[in-house]
Amino acid sequence: MKTTKLDLSGLKCPLPALKTRKALGSILPGDRIEVHCTDPLSKIDIPNLINETGDRLEAVTHDANRIVFLIERRRMS
Repeated sequence: MKTTKLDLSGLKCPLPALKTRKALGSILPGDRIEVHCTDPLSKIDIPNLINETGDRLEAVTHDANRIVFLIERRRMS
């Protein structure tokens, strides 16, 4: 199991969700992506994306400047 960091800081909607979708397509089931975002809309967009893809949102943490999503790849598209 491998974790890849994806820094999407500074990108605005819809780019964080689009780049996360692309990154999920390039990893194997069981691997994880740690996605770092600064766009507040990511709190809505990334969980919606994960619902669509069937992957698993393991954790969401945030502070005043950044939102971090830990996503596990569940299946190949």
